[in-house]
Amino acid sequence: MLYHLLQHYIQGHYAYENPLFRGIVAALFCFMFVLLLMPRVIRQLMRWKIGDRPEFDHAPLNELTRDKANVPTMGGALILISIAAAVLLLADLGNFYVRMGLVCALWLGVLGGVDDWLKLTAAQRGGSRDGLKFWEKLLFQIGLGVLLGAFIYKYGGSNHAVISVGEQLAVPSYRVLIVPFYKAGLTLGTFAFMAVTVLVMTGTSNAVNLTDGMDGLAAGCVALCSLTFMMLTYITGSVDLADKLLFPYVPKSGELVVYCGAILGSCLGFLWHNCHPARVFMGDTGSLPLGGLIGFVAIVTRQELMLFLAGGVFVIEAVSVLMQVGYFKMSGGKRVFRCAPLHHHFHLGGWSEPQVVVRFWLLSALFTGFALATIKLR
Repeated sequence: MLYHLLQHYIQGHYAYENPLFRGIVAALFCFMFVLLLMPRVIRQLMRWKIGDRPEFDHAPLNELTRDKANVPTMGGALILISIAAAVLLLADLGNFYVRMGLVCALWLGVLGGVDDWLKLTAAQRGGSRDGLKFWEKLLFQIGLGVLLGAFIYKYGGSNHAVISVGEQLAVPSYRVLIVPFYKAGLTLGTFAFMAVTVLVMTGTSNAVNLTDGMDGLAAGCVALCSLTFMMLTYITGSVDLADKLLFPYVPKSGELVVYCGAILGSCLGFLWHNCHPARVFMGDTGSLPLGGLIGFVAIVTRQELMLFLAGGVFVIEAVSVLMQVGYFKMSGGKRVFRCAPLHHHFHLGGWSEPQVVVRFWLLSALFTGFALATIKLR
């Protein structure tokens, strides 16, 4: 709203019109917002007795995490509120992608909130603490992916830039999938575009959710990944930079820099209270929409494969679960890791929780640095 209210006064002022400037302001705003309000949220969650009770199908791991019992969860709700506030204040609300991002955050935030609430009230209901079944969550995630894919594809068809692929072929930018190290990229048809969108939305939201298992682990990795996409989104949203760096120019995508900045700032503010020993957990209420928003930004900017590089820790965590479950079923009960996701494997192997978290942060920093390096290696 500030963008529109002040539009008469900021015309010609490059700083405020520049989405990167507003993205940085969004990061600072969200950091202070979460940092200052989270103590009140923690106290309220404790009054409502919304405390986590970690239970794993692994006795040694339950012993290692027994001190996390009754730590308030669903703190991710404040993360979502801060992101929404920053976007409403600083982004161009007339932008289609900004509005779709709010739909994505609300959809996955409600889904995660319902899942958390079912887990927390399981004792009173006398039921399972598993919350929503996996197929139930997957159904809603696929539904969101189809919805976003259809609208983004349709909108891209009427608001696109035409770029050259190879020597002869010219295609709309919204149909080009950027491939690291390959400047031409790949051209996607309608079905391929929809399939990629659904896979990215479901995969990213679930991967961040799986990573959220230790104090500060998910928040730190998401912050680093969002910083990378802040730079990539600024490039694809700028016709001059996109042309110079051989990226497809995606019209009107530059406003998503505000989203990336808001995610960065809110995760850093949350990390202040979530670092070891954590005073609050984000829960599915925060992890599902955070992963979904990063996936949404990657889809709009055509950087889905770059997300595999920048979010390398999320990929490793998700693959470790798939390997563990698949091998367990095929071998009749044998395991590849002590426990999955992978961070629990190292924790059970003797690493302290802070050691696991910091070392995974370092890996995430290396992945994001490598992803940024590919910008010039094309």
